[in-house]
Amino acid sequence: MSGRATCDVVLIGVGGQGILTIGEILLDAAVGRGVPATFSPTKGMAQRGGFVKAELRLGADGAGPRIRDGGADAVVAMERSESLKGLQFVRSGGVFVLYDAVWEPTGVMLGTDEYPTRARVLEAIAATGARSVVLDPVARPTIGGKPASPNVFTLGALVAATALSDLIGAGAVEAAIAARWPRAAEANVAAFRSGLDVGRGS
Repeated sequence: MSGRATCDVVLIGVGGQGILTIGEILLDAAVGRGVPATFSPTKGMAQRGGFVKAELRLGADGAGPRIRDGGADAVVAMERSESLKGLQFVRSGGVFVLYDAVWEPTGVMLGTDEYPTRARVLEAIAATGARSVVLDPVARPTIGGKPASPNVFTLGALVAATALSDLIGAGAVEAAIAARWPRAAEANVAAFRSGLDVGRGS
């Protein structure tokens, strides 16, 4: 595998959004292509609405599971306020994919805490030197009369906007998606391809 490209990805969100599923699909696709990979979910796996973070290292044979601060080629965040926790990981020149869902914590609902605006988050991402790819939940495409699966849609944007398109390839990811949801393969692959279109246009 010498000379193969690498891609380090940090995934952030809240329980119930399918953040870990994104990592698992990429892991399956990497294994199918013979790409060395490590996947490390670290927090909040079982708590719906709780903070979830995972680290995925692809193409770095023998590398440790952890990604250093400023070392991630890509960060994926699926909740606006939690996305701020990913800023420390993304490298200058990397990609920050934000699925701009809003899950207001109790403090915000009670009026004791302030929830960040999208503009504030994008300004913070720009300050890291990373490029942002923003997915608006309201503009999520409809497939078969239903909104596209948010995490699979986001996965498509991630693959298109990063070295994952060369390292693993969209076809391998589609195969992993179809294998995971054989009864809903068509809808999920369509959601993924919709995300690819957004990522390519960003």
